[in-house]
Amino acid sequence: MDLLSRRYAMQLVCVVGAIGPARYGDIEETFDGVSSSTLSTRLDELVEAGILAREQYAEIPPRVEYELTETGEELGQHLEPLLKWAEDTDQEELFRNRE
Repeated sequence: MDLLSRRYAMQLVCVVGAIGPARYGDIEETFDGVSSSTLSTRLDELVEAGILAREQYAEIPPRVEYELTETGEELGQHLEPLLKWAEDTDQEELFRNRE
């Protein structure tokens, strides 16, 4: 839960799941205004946790692809409805309900 509560972690799981094997540049394009260091750190953390798999190819220029592991796929299935709900819910409505 600590990892998933970090900024962009849940979105990364869903983005990589939607794109399939995804290169860093493809992932970065889906995140507007996120620093490269933050994105790289989060990807590394998700790989270390076994949610993403990282494949580096011996090519010039170097090519790295990320994809969901079996655990990541299962997680993604649970996260998609939550993220959809968050996108669809009006922020003002959330604040009114808290009062």
